[in-house]
Amino acid sequence: MIPFTSEWRAAQARQQNARRYVGAAMADPLDDDVRWLSGAAAAGDEDHARWELRYARLSTAVFVAERDALDDRTGSEIVAALHEGLATDERIAPDLRVLAERQLSDRMQGYREAFFSRGGATGTSENLGRVLLSFASDGARSAGAPLARATAVLAGYSLECNAALREAYGTANLPEHLPPSEVAGGK
Repeated sequence: MIPFTSEWRAAQARQQNARRYVGAAMADPLDDDVRWLSGAAAAGDEDHARWELRYARLSTAVFVAERDALDDRTGSEIVAALHEGLATDERIAPDLRVLAERQLSDRMQGYREAFFSRGGATGTSENLGRVLLSFASDGARSAGAPLARATAVLAGYSLECNAALREAYGTANLPEHLPPSEVAGGK
């Protein structure tokens, strides 16, 4: 028999929050964005463009959670929920699930470096846009109109993920006179 302790209930609630957040992140990209990326970088391949945008949104969801979550456990809980979601995603053929996981892992590695980079001649948004265009096509132009649109799409994903994070986990309510490190035993 499983004891229904307050710790167990809290863990269940965190898992539900993670699943809800990942569910929002797994939404399909807008058809207009798919058509744009297909024409701008993916040599007309809308399926490839759609998957690159899905991977970009999922990567963004993980990084936004790691950066903005109120609890250090949130990032790992979201990664676990993401793997759960991919294992049952009807858009992925069962025999291609391992490939999809590997592709997402490769994309996350590229996006992580761009998302958390500091300094340099280009900003985070531009770096993320270049990563998207690079994954969509090896020969993609990385400047001009495609880059501007790529940065706008990814900035939109970041805002959506941040809103979904607040929806799933709540908004921080910190006293204005105290730094976060001094709240709730953080000292």
